[in-house]
This record gives sequence, structure tokens and C-alpha cells, in this order.
Amino acid sequence: MTNKENSGILIYAQLTRDEYIHTVFYELVDKAHELSKKLGKVDVNAVIFARPGLVDSFKESFQNKGLNKVFYFEDDNLRDYSTDYYSKLLVDLVGVVKPEILLIGATNQGRDLAPRVSSMLCTGLTADCIDLDINEKGQLAATRPTFGGQLMATILCKNYPQMATVRPNVFKINQDINYFDTEMVSCPVNIAYLPKRVEVLDFEKTLDSVINELDSAEIIVAGGKGLKNKKGFELLEQFAKTIGGTVAATRGAVEMGLAPVSIQVGQTGKTVHPKLYIACALSGAIQHTVGMSGSDYIIAINNDENAEIFDIADCGIVGDVFEILPEYIKRKI
Repeated sequence: MTNKENSGILIYAQLTRDEYIHTVFYELVDKAHELSKKLGKVDVNAVIFARPGLVDSFKESFQNKGLNKVFYFEDDNLRDYSTDYYSKLLVDLVGVVKPEILLIGATNQGRDLAPRVSSMLCTGLTADCIDLDINEKGQLAATRPTFGGQLMATILCKNYPQMATVRPNVFKINQDINYFDTEMVSCPVNIAYLPKRVEVLDFEKTLDSVINELDSAEIIVAGGKGLKNKKGFELLEQFAKTIGGTVAATRGAVEMGLAPVSIQVGQTGKTVHPKLYIACALSGAIQHTVGMSGSDYIIAINNDENAEIFDIADCGIVGDVFEILPEYIKRKI
């Protein structure tokens, strides 16, 4: 590795279109505090881009999450996300504060911003991580699925800052207040010389851009290819409705056209943390389980007693979902 002149953890605080801080930021802050302790209690800082006058409304939230400093850029040109503007300003800030670790949420915006920043900084980036840790040498050990989701790889970065993007809902948010008198640092917006290559003319929400019910569901009923057809998923939906649950699907089921991609859970879908996850007719391949293994309680229903899903399930039922679910629906009705 290079000579270590860097110190501290810097986290990108993404604003949504509705001018709220994306929840993945708070997940990353809590994880960063854990990493900080292993690094000798280094500072945990944040960076945010916004329109003029907006950042002050988040000050209390930053203080309650125990942040040491928040570096903020406010300008009318930062009202909408700009790859050119955001990446240039973030790279400039990194050059000044020299963080040891830079964390960004693996949202659509984060997946655009992070690789551009890492390229400009000539450093590595581990994308779509599902875990972060500090190894015995004090390096960031970032874990992500690899080889099509067949294996988990823990990756180290050779240069500073060590960068990683983490998918939303991978880490749980700590609701406890961790108050610190956060220092708010206003940063100069030096972008006047940059050409504005993209301009947002209008923004229209689609159904998929609305907050998905899976994000807050306490009970999720997921179906796989074993449900076979649309009628199988209709049965799943009826069962979910009976117990007050929300329907999810595996990638295989989505590719078969049985369910929309908006309810896909797994490596290429959503990561969820419900209190109860009922896995119906799905094998339990790692591509799916990386998105739901953090559930509080997992029940698996599968007619194959050797299905991988039983390895992580708290309770398993070996049987045909087309016999089990209708029977349960009858009893509840």
C-alpha cells in the first residue's frame, strides 16, 4: 500500500428527489462507527451536495448520528445530481481532507458517482458490498458476491482512499441517539469553469420510483421458479394477503415472467430485513439469499429436502406449496 497519510472515514450523504437524505447513508454511518473503533476511533465525517439553504435542516440528524464533521456544498447548480459537478467537488474534497475510507451507497446515483470518483483518484473500488470490516493490518475488508453470486469475495484496496459502495438495507439502522456537536464545514463550489453537459428539463415518477413496500415490510412471502406459472404467484399473493405479508420473487421467477423486477430480492434485486421471511418453492441459491439472509426469522417450504434454502432457514417444511398454501388459506379464512 501507499504511505498512509490518510485518516478518518468519509460518507456520501445522498439526497433524494424529495430532498430527504437517503436511508442508506444512516446505515453506512452506523457501520462506519464500528469500523472507526477498530481503527482507533478515527473521525467519521460526511459530505453532502444541495441547493442553497437546505443543509441546515439536517444538522440535528447529523449530530444525533455522532458525526464529527459534515462538509457541505450548496449551490443552485447542485440542486439536481450532476456526474460532472459532484465527482469534481468530491475529488477536490478528498484531496484536502484525505480520508482513509470513502463509502457511498450503491443506489442508482451512487453507482454512477463512485466509479468516476475512484477513477479520478486512481484508487480501487469494491462495488455492491454486503459487508465491511477492518482486517488485522488495519485495511478495509469489503465483501461482495462474485462469480455470478456463487462465492463471496473479500477484497482489499491497494491505494487510499479505500472505496466501497454498499447496497441499501444491507446494514440495519441503530435507532439510538449518538450525539456529537458536529462541525458543519461550508466548502467552496468551484465549478464555474466546468461545462454543463447535461441539464435536467423535467422529472416524472414511475411506479418503480415510488418507495417499494418491500423496504418496510415486516412479513415477506417470496416465490421462486417452483411456482411454475402465473397461477402459482396468484396463490402466493393470496397467501401473503391472508397473513398480512408482502410478495417478493427470485431472479429466476422474474426472468420467467412470473413477477415484476420491482419485487425481486437478491444480488441483482433488493436487500430486505423483515421480521418474517417465508421462502416458497425457491432453491436458496446464494444469488437470492444474499438479499434476505438478514431476516429475523426464515421459514422455507420446498418439496426437495436437500434444497439449499433449508441451510439458512429457522424452520423448514418439506412439501408441495400447492398443497400447503391452500390449506393454510382455508384455515385462516
